Amino acid sequence: MRTNAFIGFLLTLTFLLPLAALAADLPALTGRVVDNAGIIDAGTRAALTQKLADFETKGSDQIVVATIPSLGGEEIEPYANRLFRFWKLGQAKENN
Repeated sequence: MRTNAFIGFLLTLTFLLPLAALAADLPALTGRVVDNAGIIDAGTRAALTQKLADFETKGSDQIVVATIPSLGGEEIEPYANRLFRFWKLGQAKENN
């Protein structure tokens, strides 16, 4: 019985590891603008940060601008969803 469980575990890893290899790394949340690709200049970053702060103040919705060098083969929507969950964006009381 133990052997079957171990073989099942190995098969699971065999199928999941390639999927993990396709997943891009998730950057740390460092502010309203997270530019890991290094494509946003300081002035634009400051302007965006202010606009996003103003937007949140007016309606409570949180928006973060993120750039990354590569998705590593991952589709944008699953990546964005993983990043949203990882960063725990939104406010539970507002369900946003």
